[in-house]
Amino acid sequence: MTTNPTSTATAIEFRDLSVVFADGTHALRDVCLSVPRGQFCVVLGPSGAGKSTLLRVVNGLVGSTGGRIEIGGTELTARSLRTLRPRMAMIHQQFNLVTRASVAANVLSGAAPAVSTLRVLLQWYPKQYRDKACELLADVGLEPSHLRRRVSTLSGGQQQRVGIARAFMLDPLVMLADEPVASLDPRISRETLELLKRESRLRQTTVLCSLHQIDLAREFGDRIVALRQGAVAFDGPPGALTDSVIDRVYGTDAARTGRLIRAHGEGANVAPARSAATGSTGAERKGAVA
Repeated sequence: MTTNPTSTATAIEFRDLSVVFADGTHALRDVCLSVPRGQFCVVLGPSGAGKSTLLRVVNGLVGSTGGRIEIGGTELTARSLRTLRPRMAMIHQQFNLVTRASVAANVLSGAAPAVSTLRVLLQWYPKQYRDKACELLADVGLEPSHLRRRVSTLSGGQQQRVGIARAFMLDPLVMLADEPVASLDPRISRETLELLKRESRLRQTTVLCSLHQIDLAREFGDRIVALRQGAVAFDGPPGALTDSVIDRVYGTDAARTGRLIRAHGEGANVAPARSAATGSTGAERKGAVA
């Protein structure tokens, strides 16, 4: 897959970022990264490496204990978070949609940071956001007939499309995607990542996407950052993520799994890779490193 040239402007800057939990766990250790605008940056690593923590620090769900983060040149602090949060959006592994609500209501909720609380409670969004919700649903491949349907009636792939549409409602500078295809089959996973990459390119949105699947990281990432025990173990283009690098990040089983994927194709894809490279991807302890 060809990649889109990224801007020289920096969207996210991590400077010696560290996170230590109350139980003494070092979730992140002196992470230094500069992610330019428009880049699709994939974060890899075994379970417990710090992938989800890295994303959660960016949107303020986890506080740092050392170093700093800048979003679009503005330092992330308790005071600036309220201003910066509308410039960020998140796509979740389990979709995080209100399943009893309609597709339209879920997509419109992505505009909530820019609308008064009263309007949100009354579901009385300005016309510009209602029009945009319709446009985004078309962009992600859903029909106008889906607008009034309950989210609970949609397939997993359709629900993630709704999540992507919701995330782009305010044209965010930064998109945080936390294992967005972990609950999807291989074909739908590729379609979802293709959609996410296409929509982010159109808007020059920077994507920080954690994945467990090494083959998908190589296929869709403009850049891959691999974490091990909270520290950056690899940072480079997909072509530089060799079996020896994977071995260093995950262990020998991961490199062997990568060879099996190339030898047998997509049919031997996700389950072996996830098992050998990362173990179970089930729910990790709340607030723990992921």
